[in-house]
Amino acid sequence: MKSEEKMDIVEKTARDWLVKRGVKLEDIADLVYFLQEKYHPDLKMDDCLDNVDRVLTKREVQNAILTGIQFDILAEKGQLEEPLQSIIGTDESLYGVDEILAFSIVNIYGSIGFTNYGYIDKMKPGILQYLNDKSGGKCHTFLDDIVGAIAAAASSRLAHRARDVE
Repeated sequence: MKSEEKMDIVEKTARDWLVKRGVKLEDIADLVYFLQEKYHPDLKMDDCLDNVDRVLTKREVQNAILTGIQFDILAEKGQLEEPLQSIIGTDESLYGVDEILAFSIVNIYGSIGFTNYGYIDKMKPGILQYLNDKSGGKCHTFLDDIVGAIAAAASSRLAHRARDVE
């Protein structure tokens, strides 16, 4: 894992905000494992975590995290103008801007990321199930897609690295 003294303020803030919103890096690594275990029989959780960590060093990813979480927080507090407040507050199904923001993360490691993202977004395993639960009073309209995208990107990174080793 990257040491805090080597992180700039944007990266540190993005990582801190994930944790404050209930997402640990291990949760995302679990999603990577879910996506890759059948393709890599010797896959270790440390490999998944390392790839998540590397994805989080990318500025595009950090910017998406900060932007998405900020919109979720504003919606939670009722501080957006209508109709955006209702749309984001309820995670309206026809609102696709949250997915578009997630695509900026997925795109970093090529087209395999889109396939991984679509699959994990449909299945909603692990932390994604928690983030999609509307009963807790929290708004995670953007965060659930961002976390899925980070997992998809880390999974793609892992797949590319494994192919290069082969």
